[in-house]
Amino acid sequence: MISEELIQKQLNNTLENTEMTELGEKFTGKVRDVYSADKKMTIIVSDRLSAFDKVLTTIPFKGQVLNQIAEFWFDATKDIIQNQIISVPDPNVMIVKKVKTLPIEVIVRGYITGSAWRDYKAGKGIPGITLPEGMKKDQKFDTPLFTPSTKAEHGMHDEAISEEEIVAQGLLEKDLLAQVKEVALKLFARGTELCAKQGMILVDTKYEFGIDDDGKLILIDEIHTPDSSRFWYADTYAELFEKGEDQRMLDKEYLRQWLINERNFMGDGEIPDIPEEIKVEVAKRYIQAYEEITGKEFSATNDPIVERIKKNLL
Repeated sequence: MISEELIQKQLNNTLENTEMTELGEKFTGKVRDVYSADKKMTIIVSDRLSAFDKVLTTIPFKGQVLNQIAEFWFDATKDIIQNQIISVPDPNVMIVKKVKTLPIEVIVRGYITGSAWRDYKAGKGIPGITLPEGMKKDQKFDTPLFTPSTKAEHGMHDEAISEEEIVAQGLLEKDLLAQVKEVALKLFARGTELCAKQGMILVDTKYEFGIDDDGKLILIDEIHTPDSSRFWYADTYAELFEKGEDQRMLDKEYLRQWLINERNFMGDGEIPDIPEEIKVEVAKRYIQAYEEITGKEFSATNDPIVERIKKNLL
């Protein structure tokens, strides 16, 4: 684990935006800058941190962590489904095949927590799914739930949608949706299995898929990262659940909870200032997630990040 001092020094060496039009036409997402050219795309994972569908700040080493965790999981699941990776020329960069992105996001939930728990308490259900009465916060579902959502425009909120509505609205054909669901549940099972070996619980996660030029379903974007997933420590789950206390986490829910509890912020209005000590703590959690999920030591550099990426790409 790298030191807090090194993280502190990197607070002014984070990757917020890129301008590398030599790589192709640019598209800016919440976290990724994507350059499209011919049949491939260059995905540069920034250090931007988003929550409540808004970009809040930048976190040192976050982009590197996300990119390298995604690379780890793409490799660990390539027997389940083909992914779009061509190469990884820099810690923050992936070169990938260009595919047609499916118009839904897939969320698989193993436990009732986060927004699902908040909706459940408020009497809101999950579209197309009837949950049993009397569930407790952080309770495990009998089987993981497949809960897709729409893909909102930048700055807007994704909306949960049922399988029936996806087909009825013509977003996906029924057979393709069934394939997506089968693959997503297999990916979640693999993630659950490998996380358990590291003493961790994969709580819930997001997947994105595309269709390649041959008409095949392809796994894209990221997989089982702290941005797309929620992780708990397995050794304290049962005790904390019985006490009704919050779980020990390795994900950005820490920052969400700080914003909710300390700044009364849930996405509406002006984004509050985030103190340096909170940013350092979030960075530590991302790096810890990398090491505990992959079993590898995180390797950090002091190089100016933009210059390093340009050197590796241009």
